[in-house]
Amino acid sequence: MPTAPAASAYPLHIEGAVDPAPSRALWLVKWVLVIPHVIVLVFLWIAFVGATVVAFVSILSTGRYPRALFDFNVGVLRWTWRVGFYSYSALGTDRYPPFTLADVPDYPAQLNVEYPRALSRGLVLVKWWLLALPHYFVVAVFAGGAWAGLNAASDNGGGSSGGGLIFLLVLIAGIVLLFTGRYPKAIFDFVMGMNRWVFRVAAYATLMTDQYPPFRLDMGGSEPPPSSSPTAAPMTPAPTAS
Repeated sequence: MPTAPAASAYPLHIEGAVDPAPSRALWLVKWVLVIPHVIVLVFLWIAFVGATVVAFVSILSTGRYPRALFDFNVGVLRWTWRVGFYSYSALGTDRYPPFTLADVPDYPAQLNVEYPRALSRGLVLVKWWLLALPHYFVVAVFAGGAWAGLNAASDNGGGSSGGGLIFLLVLIAGIVLLFTGRYPKAIFDFVMGMNRWVFRVAAYATLMTDQYPPFRLDMGGSEPPPSSSPTAAPMTPAPTAS
């Protein structure tokens, strides 16, 4: 008996696996340990902005995002997420982030974006500022008032959440970890949901997808699987003549 098609997952996939036995006190000095990454990410994000401008022109004229630029920008987002997950966007792992744009399958933090075969030429003119505006207000709450547009994602990679809700909850988790040696799962799941929201908006605002980010907090370390529409009823076959 046919059913309604499953809702597709968002093109940006972000996941994280918290260490089973994280260090109680290492998080106190991670701000020093990530300094080399911050320096590299400053230059990477300058290049990211330039690549996005070139992609804007390409999408406007051809409807396609140049694959080499797309892969580079995904790599910058991936690097940003790994550093954020290690530091003060999650404190999810004590494993030092690798210095690479490439995917590292065995690292606890993963980020990938599906390459779009075609993009709307018209949407490219408005989605990064007008259509994404409601999401920017949400991101500002999650990541702090200093976050907006590209700055939201780049500051996250720098190991600071700008004083937003993400940073506050990660700080609470760090204090609990310091005294108990355990990372509260509820906080981790909630923080992951907020980070997932932020990076979805970043991918949309930087023209990497035309799929509008959902106003939904998908919590937990694993990306939620596609699910059937809750309002769709199963289709029943037409009665046959007796």
